[in-house]
Amino acid sequence: MSSDTEDTTSGSESEASDSAKANSTLEFIEKLSDVPMGRLPPNIEFQRTRVECKADAPIHTDTFQYNGAYASMGVDNNLVDSFCDNFKVEVINLTEDEMEFDMIGIDPALANAFRRILIAEVPTMAIEKVLIANNTSVIQDEVLAHRLGLIPIKVDPRLFEFTENNTPNEKNTIVFKLHVRCERGGQRISVKSKELIWLPNGSEYPLESQDTKSESSSKPKTYTSFTCSQDSLPEFSDNPICPTSGDITIARLGPGQEIDLEAHAVKGIGKTHAKWSPVAPVWYRMLPEVIISQDIEDEMAEKLVATCPVKVFDIEDIGNGKKRATVARPRACTLCRECIREGKGWENSIALQRKKDHFIFKIESTGVLPPEVLFTEAVKILEDKCDRVISDLS
Repeated sequence: MSSDTEDTTSGSESEASDSAKANSTLEFIEKLSDVPMGRLPPNIEFQRTRVECKADAPIHTDTFQYNGAYASMGVDNNLVDSFCDNFKVEVINLTEDEMEFDMIGIDPALANAFRRILIAEVPTMAIEKVLIANNTSVIQDEVLAHRLGLIPIKVDPRLFEFTENNTPNEKNTIVFKLHVRCERGGQRISVKSKELIWLPNGSEYPLESQDTKSESSSKPKTYTSFTCSQDSLPEFSDNPICPTSGDITIARLGPGQEIDLEAHAVKGIGKTHAKWSPVAPVWYRMLPEVIISQDIEDEMAEKLVATCPVKVFDIEDIGNGKKRATVARPRACTLCRECIREGKGWENSIALQRKKDHFIFKIESTGVLPPEVLFTEAVKILEDKCDRVISDLS
């Protein structure tokens, strides 16, 4: 009997304890301020918009870029409206062959779509067919043709058509001639891309299948069928077609060696072969944010400045012989995290973050087209893709 009584007593005490905890939890929840509808709490907003870099690894790397992600909180996560309201492009640096700009208010998938289109889908002109009449150099014919194909050609591809198995003509083919000979008894010479001579009238090599019994007075058929000279067209009269650089080494010739060939360039895209890719590297990264939450002064400030390999931090004089560390160049931060690996004191004083919707985008052109034109063409291609999807779904 006594045992049963003790069990009943302990059970009652446990239930009373659980009831008291539940009541205290309810009172705590009731005292909390209401979360305003239509706006995310600060902690969730931070996780949605920032990647936080800790000493061991980054956190909050996921993205929630889909409609209805925060519907239960009364937040309309409409991607189309958000894109239209917030997207903008700010050009930071622009040169002849390079452009650095910021893409703000954009999804990572869309930023990556621009990168992939620039690499693989913006068309250019590149050497596709090589007719070799004589090659006594040490470079095999196949290797020589491959090297010629990788030479960027400075011409606007929008002025040409895709060949699509049509007869080569002035609208879809560019012809170059290369004839270099190293005289016997002379020094070895380098064959440079400046030796490629543009033939505006098309090929000069007669077709192998041409009938030898035909009248000698008739014009021999060649590998191209140009109806007019390309240099007579207004697009090329003042801008002769040539490689982007005349200093690209094609081959080395020894005494008595010779190269005689024709190279035919056609329009293509990088998805078919990398020689048609108009960019060298094209890359993007999220905008870094470096925040000093607690003052770092004197010797610790100097140590912090010396620790950073890209010189993100600087020192300012705050008077009375004291110095304080400041963030001078946050954009240069590579998030190597050297500044927060010195221990808990550093990690508690410095916060490293990345903005999920702010991308630093850099395009390095091969010289075929200016980088700003390449980006404009990439936007047009993506727009065409979207139109085709809408058309197929409708």
